[in-house]
Amino acid sequence: CINLLEKPDGGTVAINGTVVNQIEGRRGCRAPTEAELRKLRTQVGIVFQQFNLFPNMTALENVTEAPRAVLKQPPAEAKDKGMALLASVGLADKLHNYPHQLSGGQQQRVAIARALALRPSVMLFDEVTSALDPELVDEVLRVMKNLAAGGMTMLVVTHEIDFAKEVCDKVVFMDAGVIVEAGKPSEVISAPAHPRTQAFLQRNLRTRTAV
Repeated sequence: CINLLEKPDGGTVAINGTVVNQIEGRRGCRAPTEAELRKLRTQVGIVFQQFNLFPNMTALENVTEAPRAVLKQPPAEAKDKGMALLASVGLADKLHNYPHQLSGGQQQRVAIARALALRPSVMLFDEVTSALDPELVDEVLRVMKNLAAGGMTMLVVTHEIDFAKEVCDKVVFMDAGVIVEAGKPSEVISAPAHPRTQAFLQRNLRTRTAV
C-alpha cells in the first residue's frame, strides 16, 4: 500500500510528510493520477522476496533500465551510476553477468542496486532473504546494514531477528495483519510484553538453536 501498488481501503499513507493516497484539491480529496503515481513510485524503492530480474539483461542492464526509461537519464550517465551502484553492493566484477550466472544472494544484491537507481527516499524490503540459502543471507544483510548506516529510511519485513535487533530503530510485530506489539528493539525483541510476541521469539530461538 505504501507505493499504492495495492490501494488502501482506509487511512492515509504519508511519505516525507505528504499524504500520497488522498490528494487535496479544490473540490476535496481525490485519488492520485497515473502521473502522480509514477512520481510517487520513484520515491519508494522496493525489493521483493523473488528477485524479479529481467533474465535477458545483464546485471548492469537491469540496473540502468529504469533510470533511462523513467528518469530519462542519458545512457552514459545511467551506465556510470549503475556501475557505481553495483560496486557499492560488491558486484563490480559481475556487471556483464546474466541472472542465471549469479547466485541467489548476488541476484538479490542486483535487485537492491536496481531499486536504488531511481534515487528513492524510502526503501521497502519484503522478506528479501527468505528465498536464499543460509550461507547467502549475510551478504544481503550486510548491504542493508550499510544502507541503514548511510541514513536510508527502510521498512523491512523480516524474520531475521538478530538483524532487526541490531539495525532497526523501531520494531512492529504483526499477527494476521494486526499490530500486536511495537516499540524499540530493546523492548519488543529483548523484553516482549505480549504473549504472542513471546511465543514467536521463543520458537525462533529454538529453530536457530536446532540449526
